[in-house]
Amino acid sequence: MTENLTGLNATQPAEEAQRNFPALIFGVLLVGAVIGGNVLVCLSVYVEKALKTTTNYFIVSLAFADLLLALLVLPLFVYAEFQGGVWTLSMAMCDGLMTMDVMLCTASIFNLCAISVDRFIAVSIPLNYNRKHVDQRQLVLLSATWLLALAVASPVIFGINNVPNRDPGECKLEDNNYVVYSSVCSFFIPCPIMVLLYFGIFRGLRHWEETRKAKLRSSIEACRKLQHAAIATALPPLAGTIPGPLPMPLPRIIERDLAQSRLDDTGDYIQEFPYPRQYRENSVPTVTFTQLQNSRKRAKINNRERKAMRVLPVVVGCFLFCWTPFFVVHTMRALCLTCNIPPALMSTVTWLGYVNSALNPIIYTIFNTEFKKFFKKCFRSCC
Repeated sequence: MTENLTGLNATQPAEEAQRNFPALIFGVLLVGAVIGGNVLVCLSVYVEKALKTTTNYFIVSLAFADLLLALLVLPLFVYAEFQGGVWTLSMAMCDGLMTMDVMLCTASIFNLCAISVDRFIAVSIPLNYNRKHVDQRQLVLLSATWLLALAVASPVIFGINNVPNRDPGECKLEDNNYVVYSSVCSFFIPCPIMVLLYFGIFRGLRHWEETRKAKLRSSIEACRKLQHAAIATALPPLAGTIPGPLPMPLPRIIERDLAQSRLDDTGDYIQEFPYPRQYRENSVPTVTFTQLQNSRKRAKINNRERKAMRVLPVVVGCFLFCWTPFFVVHTMRALCLTCNIPPALMSTVTWLGYVNSALNPIIYTIFNTEFKKFFKKCFRSCC
């Protein structure tokens, strides 16, 4: 969200402003990265049937907001930075830029928040969560994301920037009260909500994993006790085996979950689940190859959930790293009129906020196997 595109004295003529070629080069690369990454995200969900899930529809909404930002806002911002921060276009275009900038940056942040809400619902009430089709609750959440973003930007549409003695060499939000209002609505409210929701997701997934393993241990222990008791009263020990009764094989459903647990613990390598040594040495295998393949498929699903736990700090960390400096600096500038904030600092934090739009496709797709397969397929076809 660009509050101020001016890095030099507004009274300095544009033709005397120093051309900022590094900003131009970096801006072109950033625009290309944002467009390329977000187009691939939208295209992959549209083409691949396996990616047509509810969560990915939220990711497409996020990608669409970032894509519009790269098409409608970033080119003008890069042009102004290349001009040394001096605005040389019309005030009407400036107001349009400010409107789209506020709306799309807010929509991007709100979509990040909506994704956290959607994932929290999926973890908290999984039985009532529709993973394949968008239901009414999710449609309301998606619609609210864009309507609230439009509401935050609406004062600019209705002329809050049309103030007396406006400097035509600057393109910024003229009303400091609106700067504070938009910052609170766009960041200082969604940010704590997002952090709390991701913390709840992390705790929910960890609790789910611990509960599943505890149930598996208790099931194995109960079956082992019953089998030992039945064999001890009915059959004598067999010669040539280790002392003690020979356990019968566990029920297929327990063996299946046991195989899944072993795969979950290592990902690719089998790790023995802790249970008695005589069972490991004498048990009769009853898990077929097909069942083992199914266990591996289920294990992959659980591994994705565990990867989601590991990526949560990355998601929150990148979001805070990119957006916190921007909103802190620009809110401080609006509240403290006597504070001397260097133009270079303002420009840097603005660039940093825009970089988040290029990072979003990477963060939300790099840990998804189907997304990675589609991206690799596209790169192979292009090369």
